[in-house]
Amino acid sequence: MAKRYVLIGTGGRAEYFYGSLVRDYRETSELVAFCDSNQTRMNYANRLLEEKYNHPQVATYLAHDFEKMIEIEKPDTVIVTTVDRTHHTYIIKALELGCDVVTEKPMTIDAEKCQEIIDAVNRTGREVRVSFNYRYAPHNTKIRGLIKDGVIGEVFSVNFEWALNTQHGADYFRRWHRDKRNSGGLLVHKSTHHFDLVNFWLGTTPDTVYAQGGLRFYGKENAEARGVTQFYQRAHGSEVAMDDPFAIQLSENDHLKAMYLDAEVEDGYQRDQSVFGDGINIEDTLGVMVKYKNKAILNYSLNAYLPWEGYTVAFNGSKGRIEVKVVEQSYINSGGKKEDEGKLQQKTITVMPMFDTPYEVEVEEGVGGHGGGDPILLQDLFGTPIEDEFNRAASHVDGAMSILTGIAGNISLNTGQPVKVDQLVKF
Repeated sequence: MAKRYVLIGTGGRAEYFYGSLVRDYRETSELVAFCDSNQTRMNYANRLLEEKYNHPQVATYLAHDFEKMIEIEKPDTVIVTTVDRTHHTYIIKALELGCDVVTEKPMTIDAEKCQEIIDAVNRTGREVRVSFNYRYAPHNTKIRGLIKDGVIGEVFSVNFEWALNTQHGADYFRRWHRDKRNSGGLLVHKSTHHFDLVNFWLGTTPDTVYAQGGLRFYGKENAEARGVTQFYQRAHGSEVAMDDPFAIQLSENDHLKAMYLDAEVEDGYQRDQSVFGDGINIEDTLGVMVKYKNKAILNYSLNAYLPWEGYTVAFNGSKGRIEVKVVEQSYINSGGKKEDEGKLQQKTITVMPMFDTPYEVEVEEGVGGHGGGDPILLQDLFGTPIEDEFNRAASHVDGAMSILTGIAGNISLNTGQPVKVDQLVKF
């Protein structure tokens, strides 16, 4: 018997889930309803179901009717793809109403909300899965295997740099993410992927976190300091924006126009705000040091305005070193094909034994977005669960351990002090 699913939050990340559900997993899964604060956006999602996926339209419910939807549609699982700061609201309500949950990362944005989710899981006995697609990318799984097999012995330190470019990185400063109240900043919204990978690779959890950073490139004051004199609030309808390489034109992309520009009449949300405008309070330049429970240390940096997209990571161990470089295809959320998000352009994994010749490790090419991780994750979520020696399926505990590094980092940014992760929540 097929599992019944409903989805709340039909914005940029929603189609990743519902598109796969209705295209690839009709035998095991049934999508029965959408829920959102914006009816226009739900109508567009239903149009995509019909025209793109040859699937009948599903029922729609406004956000204030979430509980009514659960009562009427009786889903087994709720998929949560709303604005980050509301994840906990719908996760907890779904659990209390007898449903399991699949949530987009980050699970939530602060320690208080994280504790509420943990308590709700304990209270209800239901399951929360967090969609960490990067774990499933073949090269990331391979790194886990190399470390697990002791190829470089015990790992003592990790240097990890993530580069967001002037297309993808800038995108977080055009939309709701630019307000830390909504997203927890990039240390939570984006870095949750990266901190989860370190937990996954090393098989450990964070102990102490110290962070430094700030808004150095985006924002009006920074642009003024570089000599910019012409500004605009949003790209749509702005002559100034026509000459700005950081602007996106919603009217020139049918998908973005239907999902956002046409939906503005309901809630006023603007998807194309200037990255050099006022009201940005998240950091674009970040450095974090983490000590883990197994005594390994991490030096991590994130910059959101670079000429390339991807990451470099080096693991230093008792028997040698592993160096990794991954270049990803640039993208704008919902601005193109889902399978192009995080698509690989280049990857190398080099093992450097302590007293032997360095060698490159061959890894099978992943197909699909996020380095080939997307299809494998979706199979694990909606199809027949895969046999997995690496335990890549992420629970609410994994979701908590990834965001708690970023949450601790945010506290450290404010206080200038290191933060003990164990003091933030109780499991």
